[in-house]
Amino acid sequence: MGSFTKWLGAGLGFTLGGPIGAAIGFAVGSFVDGVSLEDIKGERKSLEERVGQNNGNANTNSGDFEMSLLVLASIVIKSDGKVDQRELDYVRNQFVSMYGKERANSAFKLFKGIIKKEVSARQVCIQIRTHMPHSSRLQLIHFLFGIAKADGFVIPSEIEEIKKIAGYLYINQNDFESIKAMFYDESDAAYKILEIAKEATDDEVKKAYRVMAKKYHPDKLQDLGPEHINGAQEKFQSIQSAYEKIKNERAM
Repeated sequence: MGSFTKWLGAGLGFTLGGPIGAAIGFAVGSFVDGVSLEDIKGERKSLEERVGQNNGNANTNSGDFEMSLLVLASIVIKSDGKVDQRELDYVRNQFVSMYGKERANSAFKLFKGIIKKEVSARQVCIQIRTHMPHSSRLQLIHFLFGIAKADGFVIPSEIEEIKKIAGYLYINQNDFESIKAMFYDESDAAYKILEIAKEATDDEVKKAYRVMAKKYHPDKLQDLGPEHINGAQEKFQSIQSAYEKIKNERAM
């Protein structure tokens, strides 16, 4: 289990504490023999001493984003009263594509423990928004809609849970509706994605596209590492596709 402890110790910062840390500690203690949260914290401290730094667990590391995803994913998956295998498979496949098979296997082992623990969405989100920039929080919401739709459709209880999480993360209603529209093929989805009304002028459409392209540009997630850029590119592609659809409809 040495590599497992090293992986978590090296990758985590702020999520080693607070309600997310408690969920990780529960999962590790219950489902990973011979390893505790204190072992992981010790590995983190040892690493900081070796490299001569101490970030006070205040920054968002790649692993912090990963653990935040796992905890929030567990909340959304349970929101409809059952744990659907297709949703679990989606989480696993996404993690394999982002982190590679070995790291994904470790993460999923942890996830199976986290999903058995009741956690407060509000407390978890307060911890996340204190440490994580807005662009990264938008990416979390995008990922959660992907999970919710993994079984073929998004039901009202899942939408409500993600909406509640978005509110706790200080994601405004327009941003929430924009990301939601990326997962629905509705007649006005392109306009919702760009956060404008159908009655918008051509100039307003162009301006909205520039604003949204800047907001969702993958470069905003560079600090989280290359493994998280693919998801950002998906969002960016949705913005571009929405703009192209409106341009074609209007012959702009």
